[in-house]
Amino acid sequence: MPAPNPDSHETPQTVTILGLGQMGLCCAAMLAGPDPAAGSGPRPAVRLWGHDETEVGRLSQTRTSDRLPGYELPPEVRVALSDKEALDGADLIVAAVPSQAMREAWARLRPLVPGGAGVVSVAKGIENETLLRPSQVIADVLADDPDAKPRPIASLSGPSIATELARGMPATMVAASDDADFAARLQRLFSTSYLRVYTNDDLLGVELAGAVKNVIAIAAGVLDGLNAGYNAKSALLARGLAEITRLGTAMGANTQTFFGVAGMGDLVTTCFSPEGRNRACGEALGKGEKIKAYLDRSRFVVEGVATTKSVMDLAARYRVEMPITRAVHDVLFEDLDPVRAISELMSRELRDERVG
Repeated sequence: MPAPNPDSHETPQTVTILGLGQMGLCCAAMLAGPDPAAGSGPRPAVRLWGHDETEVGRLSQTRTSDRLPGYELPPEVRVALSDKEALDGADLIVAAVPSQAMREAWARLRPLVPGGAGVVSVAKGIENETLLRPSQVIADVLADDPDAKPRPIASLSGPSIATELARGMPATMVAASDDADFAARLQRLFSTSYLRVYTNDDLLGVELAGAVKNVIAIAAGVLDGLNAGYNAKSALLARGLAEITRLGTAMGANTQTFFGVAGMGDLVTTCFSPEGRNRACGEALGKGEKIKAYLDRSRFVVEGVATTKSVMDLAARYRVEMPITRAVHDVLFEDLDPVRAISELMSRELRDERVG
């Protein structure tokens, strides 16, 4: 891939963020607030869009959200009260809606998306049935318009616990795109004194790592719920990373991606953070709660649940062995007892260790 040209893309004048969840709110804070270490110079105008009119109205009035306690929306951010207001004149669109809702949101907004506006997804999942990654879903929806101009698409991923980002705690992420100039543009735009952004040309690997680590995090949470100990959890992470790498390599991703910030870095954070949604879901399962009951009471979307189905389909398509993912699938959807799932994993045929 050719080296990025730092002068080929100017800082966008207007950025529209789709989604009022934790990452959408954090992105608004990162992009709107002045920061002396930001590499992009002046901050752009930032708009925030949500599909629920009631939630949009409440955020517009209070500038706070119960999705992120203690967070206050920067005064520079405009909460759009209509689809047209959100997208009119946007130079860059940040897609922060859940993976399984991505298609519906973009289908609704497609007629209003400015031609040529770049798109960066911060979602981590794989669409059921189509098995498309978020960037592919976006490209698929927008490709339905024969008059649409070519647009750069990227993923911004990595270990990014929203409550820590909201407090300005140090973090790193990766801007991945087939377009090196666009990735460099995002790197400059999102970099702050507390967030270091790397670039990567392996869009497939970065998105796949972000999605599949959620499945492994559910398994890690199950171990927590069963008080299985750190030895078991560390082994799970190591073998989980091996599964992610095997699938990614079979699909054509760069193996190195899975040992970097967006791979191992994100996996470790998600599996150990008490605030990780997928880990918390698994912990509840380990303590005996059923998945439907947990999802019914959860305030957040647990991306790893739906993604587990997609990963199993990908594993079958590419003929990749993924025993941990299979165990999570059977606990979630086949009512397999978590204790039995661990017993079956531990009693598998003895073999040499392989990664990738």
